[in-house]
Amino acid sequence: MTREDLNRRRDRIIALLLQAGEMSAGALSARLGVSVQTIRTDLRALDRAALVQRRNGAVHLRQQSENIAYLPRESISRVEKQRIALAVKNLVRDGARVALGTGTTVEHCARLLATRKNLCVATNSIHAVMALQNAPGAVVELAGGTVRLRDLDLLGSASTAFFARYRMDHAIFSCGGLSATGEVLDYNSDELLTRRAIAGCAKEKILVVDSAKFGRDLPCQIHHVWEYDVVVFGADPGPYILEKCARFGCRVVHADMGCTP
Repeated sequence: MTREDLNRRRDRIIALLLQAGEMSAGALSARLGVSVQTIRTDLRALDRAALVQRRNGAVHLRQQSENIAYLPRESISRVEKQRIALAVKNLVRDGARVALGTGTTVEHCARLLATRKNLCVATNSIHAVMALQNAPGAVVELAGGTVRLRDLDLLGSASTAFFARYRMDHAIFSCGGLSATGEVLDYNSDELLTRRAIAGCAKEKILVVDSAKFGRDLPCQIHHVWEYDVVVFGADPGPYILEKCARFGCRVVHADMGCTP
């Protein structure tokens, strides 16, 4: 069993719990074709990472008032995020001016964008800066202000003012959640305002969304998904959202199969 296989199975556990709300270890075992003992090992690891909660023989996702810590998030939907990052790389040419937001999906994008030449990048993510360390000819500007040590990023008024100074070709950013009716959601107003500033500084606004974000019920809303220029999905978001995106001229990229017609 490779680490990639392990991560993929745990991603599937998260996805099944998102759909079902609550399942037993036996039900997960039957769906995933592995032993109950293996599932219980997975659930213990996900519980330690504060992703799931076990109670009375059943397991469900933890309800979050704020996002979970960065390293546990990085392990969720890892293969899916890598596909998203490859799709994003194909949207960005050498020499482009790019604003990068925060989060693990954007960090994956930064790693692949590091193969592009002569990028000009503005970001509020220290993780993105490190991912771009060896990018040939890159110029990277980092927002100022107080560092959120848990995530190694910068939010608040200083970060918002930082992005207002730039005119970029692309803004690449994620979100905390996506509702079934297309609302783009976040955990708090600082996250929302900073993402709005990132989106506002670029000609093309690219939202990246992995399936772990689908259906999350979060308190802060910023736009609808079809208000962006491009949305890169790691999985099918459903016919309602796809129809709305087509109606409003939002280009949809499915990370595992290319662009929609």
